[in-house]
Amino acid sequence: MPQEVEISGAGPSGLAAAITLAKAGWRVRLYERNQDVGWRFQGDFQGLENWTEQHDVLEEFRTLGIAPTFEYRPFRRAVLFDPDHRECRCRSDRPLFYLVRRGREAGTLDSALKAQALDAGVDIRFGTAARHLPQGGIIAEGPRAADAIAVGYLFDTDHADGAWGIVSEDMAPKGYAYLLVWQGRGTLATCMFRDFHREKEYLKRSVEFFRSTVGVDMNNARPFGGAGNFALPRTATRDRLLLIGEAAGFQDMLWGFGMRYAILSGHLAARAWIEGNPSLYDALWRQRFGGLLRSGFVNRMFYNRLGNWGYRRMVAQIGRRADAGLWLNSYYRPRPWKTVLSALTRRWMRLRGPQDPGREGCDCTWCRCQHECSPLI
Repeated sequence: MPQEVEISGAGPSGLAAAITLAKAGWRVRLYERNQDVGWRFQGDFQGLENWTEQHDVLEEFRTLGIAPTFEYRPFRRAVLFDPDHRECRCRSDRPLFYLVRRGREAGTLDSALKAQALDAGVDIRFGTAARHLPQGGIIAEGPRAADAIAVGYLFDTDHADGAWGIVSEDMAPKGYAYLLVWQGRGTLATCMFRDFHREKEYLKRSVEFFRSTVGVDMNNARPFGGAGNFALPRTATRDRLLLIGEAAGFQDMLWGFGMRYAILSGHLAARAWIEGNPSLYDALWRQRFGGLLRSGFVNRMFYNRLGNWGYRRMVAQIGRRADAGLWLNSYYRPRPWKTVLSALTRRWMRLRGPQDPGREGCDCTWCRCQHECSPLI
């Protein structure tokens, strides 16, 4: 009889874990409280970042046994504006990021991973919430707090394909606003890390900026929004429960890109389970991307403190580089001084949410116990 494991949550991290386990011969039961994958999204574009590592993200997915069967578009060029609306044209020899769609539609990242999981024999139970996993398992239930929010519009457009962004406290406090266009469809949003209650005002300014500066036409505009959660957890395990993706807070704290961490963490949790040692998971994720998380934390700390003055300097530095991808890779590279600084200032940001490991013996998949949160790394 094959060994069995249960997973709660059918986002990219949960599906990656399920695919890895099923291909290793395990019987996988995957619970998803919504009626399909990608329920949080409406076909909006997102970037699968490709700058934090030397190796290509899609090639890495292939080595994990996860095929990029979703639709994607590599972007080697983008336009970035500073707070004074000065333009910087970013170029890279290899893709800066891959544009993908999220949601339930055919061709999205979510639907493609679901198809791979089903082909591998995963038993997906939609419309079913896994409140408890008494035998242990993997938790992929998404963000549990809002450390950043994105609000914007999805629309149809005749504008040429492209990627544009602006860093400005006037449009996205401690964050950025962006415009992505591909094959007649567009996503425009402001991603904010502060002052959430004024999101409509910031979004209006962002729309006006991109319309006047880029000249984009927005037809059949539909609003959308989302939230992100960030953490530097001391542990992502709770007895035999392993937290992955945003359930563990695994996202880049500077820009909020999390899909690469989600899929990697799902695969690593599955590996630990396959080897019969769930506690190995903490060592695996720390070794693979713990340094990148700490680097992202330090990058975020400086970004928060320096404001528009710092944004101008950052955009100017990128503009002077022949290859923006190489500059970003160096900026994200884990370094000893970043490790020390992250340890010294780890409580400065007071990160919230999933770093809560639960009481000893607790088998809640979304811990409802009342207790103090664990410290950060």
